[in-house]
Amino acid sequence: MDWELISQDEKDCEKIVRPSMTYWQDVWRRLKSNKVAMGGLIFLVFLVLLAIFGPMLSRYSYYDQNLALANHGPSSSNWFGTDKHGRDLYVRILYGARISLTVGIVASIINLVVGVLYGGISGYAGGKVDNIMMRIVDILSTIPLTLYVILLMVVIGSGLKSILIAIGSVYWLSMARIVRGQILSLKEQEYVLAAKTLGASSLRIILRHLIPNAMGPIIVTMTMSIPSAIFTEAFLSFIGLGVSAPQASWGVLANDALGSIRTYPYQLFFPALAISVTMLAFNFLGDGLRDALDPRMRK
Repeated sequence: MDWELISQDEKDCEKIVRPSMTYWQDVWRRLKSNKVAMGGLIFLVFLVLLAIFGPMLSRYSYYDQNLALANHGPSSSNWFGTDKHGRDLYVRILYGARISLTVGIVASIINLVVGVLYGGISGYAGGKVDNIMMRIVDILSTIPLTLYVILLMVVIGSGLKSILIAIGSVYWLSMARIVRGQILSLKEQEYVLAAKTLGASSLRIILRHLIPNAMGPIIVTMTMSIPSAIFTEAFLSFIGLGVSAPQASWGVLANDALGSIRTYPYQLFFPALAISVTMLAFNFLGDGLRDALDPRMRK
């Protein structure tokens, strides 16, 4: 058999040009290539910083009233105008962002802790345990959220605390169902059998093997639940079941502006714009994460 020297160009064809990446490094690379998702992420980071530091840097307070400045339109001194009590709308919207983001973060944390553990245990245990745990989820899902809030207002009074408890008590249900479905499909894999053979406990298998392999759907579901929680809080505050004066939720601001919408439309426009843009940003980020975490989208 004759041997033949190959050219340098043929040698270069065999080179692996792309650097080796872990799964999460590749996820971040694909997410960065999605300009819409990155735009949503940048806006949300900017909104968080603005909600934290914006009211501190302003000369106005969200509760100080000045009737001499009542119902003034947007200007250089009041960027978003003032309300019927002369309070600066820009500062009140930033303060409302604190409340809305707090609700969204609490909902996501409860989703991550309660929903993931509950669904993981239900899916891994299977049988009667799974049936009983899922029937509890079905029963809780049939009770309207508004009824939860009304009952909590009777017991502990209205306010942000009631909203957080009500949203936290039901927002983990969809996460539990999704995680259960993922665990049912993963628990028959070979690495789970190997972990059982090595004597790993059920809790260790769930926490160290099954849940990490289901993190893609978990992260996407958690991201999508945040705008839903923000909108729910705004709706409950809008109908009078949320935070009370002088606190400034986006829903409260929209409700206050409803009576004078024809005369002072800007008072409704800015809170509604804040809700809409924030929900769009979370949805764009969630869509980008869904694509980035899908192994079938890898190139």
